[in-house]
Amino acid sequence: MNSKLLLLTILSLLLNYPGSPQNLRTKIGQMVWTGFTGTRLHDTIKADLRNLNLGGVILFAGNISNPSQVKLLNDTIKMFAATPPFIAVDQEGGRVARLNRNNGFDTSYTAYKLGTVFNREDSTRKMAEKMAGWLHQSGFNVDLAPVADVNVNPLSPAIGKLERSYSAVPESVYCHAKWFSDEFHKKNIATSLKHFPGHGSAMQDSHLGFTDITNTWTRSELVPYEMLFASGYNDFVMTAHIFNANLDPVYPASLSHKIASGLLRDTLGFTGVTITDAMGMSAITLNYTFEDAAEFAVNAGNDILLYTATTRNGISLTRNLIDIIAQRVEQGIIPLARIDSAYNRIMRMKMRYGLITSAEEFAGNVLHENRLFQNYPNPFTEKTQMRFYVEDDSEVKIEVYNTLGERVAIVADGRFSKGVHEISLSAGHLPPGVYLCRMASGKASVVNKMLILR
Repeated sequence: MNSKLLLLTILSLLLNYPGSPQNLRTKIGQMVWTGFTGTRLHDTIKADLRNLNLGGVILFAGNISNPSQVKLLNDTIKMFAATPPFIAVDQEGGRVARLNRNNGFDTSYTAYKLGTVFNREDSTRKMAEKMAGWLHQSGFNVDLAPVADVNVNPLSPAIGKLERSYSAVPESVYCHAKWFSDEFHKKNIATSLKHFPGHGSAMQDSHLGFTDITNTWTRSELVPYEMLFASGYNDFVMTAHIFNANLDPVYPASLSHKIASGLLRDTLGFTGVTITDAMGMSAITLNYTFEDAAEFAVNAGNDILLYTATTRNGISLTRNLIDIIAQRVEQGIIPLARIDSAYNRIMRMKMRYGLITSAEEFAGNVLHENRLFQNYPNPFTEKTQMRFYVEDDSEVKIEVYNTLGERVAIVADGRFSKGVHEISLSAGHLPPGVYLCRMASGKASVVNKMLILR
């Protein structure tokens, strides 16, 4: 079989098969975060991190006894992970502060105290800087804060009553949320705005059941998000389990494509990573099955599904969830493109915050079946990075072919030393579509599919 026919055969297989099952499951694993009980890492979590490519872990106050213990715990999580994980905590300040005086840290001000009582930039920055230092020294890389909810209803059981909102003035919420995030970014810790599209007017608590804000929510609650996105914010946004019939007459925000994709991304222009509020909250579990909730959340446009449990029905919750999502991808219920877009955003975030620090780490740990070569991002529009690993000094050739088997680019052709290398491919001259990129090095030959979008 000549090389052109071989490439066409490979391309046909790639185009007519929705992806390697292992590769699909690997990507879905990155879309899952779970929690656990106690101060020591459970064996199930260890296995999920290593074997299922679990993307992240969330810790609560019950996981933390003192600074040394939580640092060791987080180091252990990182040690077992196949791909460097996100390790998150809710550190808003005040009543929602998992690191506090009870476990060897210190007390912290509530958002309301900072944004309404003090309402000073230096106070908010100093408090945020202090908490960011705690997270940094403890090994966290994500803070699920700040709260961007406007304090519409000071008696709102989950927000106002707990003093979790900075202010009743949307522009003030923006300022304090930005100052807060800035200080965490200085410590290389990602933040998450919450709870989109605004939980501050709710008269119920979504932890406890169905929460309807149809008659209390106003568009002014989007102002902090609009202003933060305009200022360049592109970390995480957490979608809320709140129902607003004016925005979606069927689904709550976290399960709504109209809200999580249409409003958040298409209208407001958010480009970062979306994460659901905890999927075990009663607003979800009392109204949807575990399987349907996962499907709806992914199809809504959430990149990460957050769970606080380790197991479900005696088995790994992560494995159960991956099984469900993979099956619905294979059935065509969840588009494969939805998984790919979520995965790509997650990996871009991990690279931006230095969790993945080299091409070798990306190719070797994330795509286990393809350790030698990868291009990222994929899909892309104008430019992609070719990252490849040469096992021994050898001649390397990287070529790009179109769907007709015609070579359209030679990316590399020469001798490379052992180790990791990276080359850029500028594809502005190529029309959009599917291409094959083939790397040959010594006796190894790897063919990847890549997609150019316009």
